[in-house]
Amino acid sequence: MICWINPFTGLAGDMLLAALIDAGAPLDRIRAAITATGLTGWELTTERVTDHGLSATRVHVHVTDPVTERHAAEVIELASRAAPEPVAALAVAAVTAVAEVEGRLHGTDPARVHLHELGGHDTLVDIVGTAAALHALGVTEVVSSPLPLGRGRIDAAHGVLPCPAPATLALLAGAAVTGTDLPGETVTPTGAALLRASDTRYGPPPPMTLGPTGYGAGTRRLPDRPNVVAVTLGEPAGTGREDVVVLETNLDDVTGEVLGHTIARAMEAGALDAWATPAVMKKGRPAQVLHVLTTPEHEEPLRDLVLAETGSLGIRRLTATRTALPRRFETVDVGGHPVRIKHGPHRSKPEHDDLVAAADRLGLPLREVAARALSGQAQDHPPKERGTHG
Repeated sequence: MICWINPFTGLAGDMLLAALIDAGAPLDRIRAAITATGLTGWELTTERVTDHGLSATRVHVHVTDPVTERHAAEVIELASRAAPEPVAALAVAAVTAVAEVEGRLHGTDPARVHLHELGGHDTLVDIVGTAAALHALGVTEVVSSPLPLGRGRIDAAHGVLPCPAPATLALLAGAAVTGTDLPGETVTPTGAALLRASDTRYGPPPPMTLGPTGYGAGTRRLPDRPNVVAVTLGEPAGTGREDVVVLETNLDDVTGEVLGHTIARAMEAGALDAWATPAVMKKGRPAQVLHVLTTPEHEEPLRDLVLAETGSLGIRRLTATRTALPRRFETVDVGGHPVRIKHGPHRSKPEHDDLVAAADRLGLPLREVAARALSGQAQDHPPKERGTHG
């Protein structure tokens, strides 16, 4: 099942959870997954609201436990108890992403990060609840339209911060975003972390047979538009064919470092793929041909990026048709570390960056971590991780 997100006015964890419930996610299974964490002193309820003529679902987390702040390690431990296991894996990945970002921003070990606004009951309920909703609906792929980023400033535990918040911007690295005329925080760290943990890709809805659409309402009232996020569910429409653009330029005067940097920047900016091939140019000069594969809507910014980064004086544009086979994603646990796996009709492949991170922390060869991720041994925990002493 594909879940396509249309963040009309932005995205928050509670809005995404509400939209998934509105689309049919069963509330009893969501509550059961949260209860399995051992979290106490909470109640999750929903209500129907009408915002500027649009009917939507809004969720409420009623809290009786006075704890509002926790260390990241405690929140990760709670998330790891969620059931079933795929729900726990996604929830742990989301909380871990928040902890790592906060650790980098504050120069602190992620496990020791003290979560202020993000350490309360509502954050854990939103994250585990959304993971449970995606699992209950059978979602295997998440796609989102570009996220609208607000402007101005926000009040946080550390004082007044620019908007978007630094943590949100870090969590959205690689995401497609756009500006909006709305002031204030339009994308929250919780919403950004859930998109990152779900391995969300950005763009128009992929080929699919449309199913239900759900609308999740936020708490803020806007003067001229409904404050909602929409999620549309659909079954993959088999083999997808789409028109794509290939941008090419010949380079004989850039270093390998510049070439690699440009490829990385292109992928971060929304390219479907980017690569280089060796060539021999006029007068026998060795060169590289840089290729960037993109959808038509991303063509112009990617063209400008390539020209700016390489200093090339020209670029070619070729059109092609791409056949894309259906694929689904899951996250498995290898020695306590999340590893995303992409499943296609003919093979499954773990995400390289996740393998590298897990191998480094576990002190294992990369190939062994890959084998564990693809086998039934993903729950085995080795006795010692790198960085421990004694």
